[in-house]
Amino acid sequence: MVTSDQRRRQLAREKFERQQKRREEAQRKAKRRTRIIVAAVAVALVAGAGAYTNFRTESANAKEPIEFPSSSPGAQSPEPKADEPKMAVDTKATYTMALTTNRGAVSITMDAAKTPRTVNSFKHLADKKYFDGTKCHRLTTQGIFVLQCGDPKGDGTGGPGYTIPDENLASLGKPGADGAVTYKAGTVAMANTGQPGTGGSQFFLVHKDTKLPPQYTPFGTMDAAALKVVQEVARGGVTGGAQDGAPKKAVTIEKATVDKA
Repeated sequence: MVTSDQRRRQLAREKFERQQKRREEAQRKAKRRTRIIVAAVAVALVAGAGAYTNFRTESANAKEPIEFPSSSPGAQSPEPKADEPKMAVDTKATYTMALTTNRGAVSITMDAAKTPRTVNSFKHLADKKYFDGTKCHRLTTQGIFVLQCGDPKGDGTGGPGYTIPDENLASLGKPGADGAVTYKAGTVAMANTGQPGTGGSQFFLVHKDTKLPPQYTPFGTMDAAALKVVQEVARGGVTGGAQDGAPKKAVTIEKATVDKA
């Protein structure tokens, strides 16, 4: 037979156990909320970073941005820490940038009369073997159609430590009602941070006509063979089946040279 004292102790124990369960459940819920909040913050930060690196280099991209399709060519150049190289090219001449890649040769014709400071920068960097051994870190296959290269870090955030001004933008023509112009297949242009005069070392190769705001310096043109190489990489798609990211067919610039044509 249970005494009244035993019954009181049993009821007190059951009450304590119920309270303990409620506290544990409250703690579990609080932890879940914390995890959800942390995850949401992480997603917001990643999304913000992604937006900033849209074809603004990357973008290398890179990483540099654009408020167009969420995958615009962007790249983020670091704060300038070095001086732009002194002019050392013939500003009346044509130059050829030859990229030896693991996917084939990519030859780019550059007119120093139209983009003297851009050509001069590429000549300076190529002579220092800056691009040798670097990866083309970004491929886009929807909305915009580019392969982005020129980042020594390979993640869209790298740059040479200096910036160069925009050039030759007028050649792109007048923007349409949507604020965009067409960068034709075969065009090679600078990525940037989305702000004027923020080009660094990242550039993009257009593998299919692409509409973008006229804010990316068009400084070169690929020959037919080079365009074919880039289009073959584009046909391979993006890693993981996405539309913007590292190309499945990884591209490494084994060697880059810039010489007077």
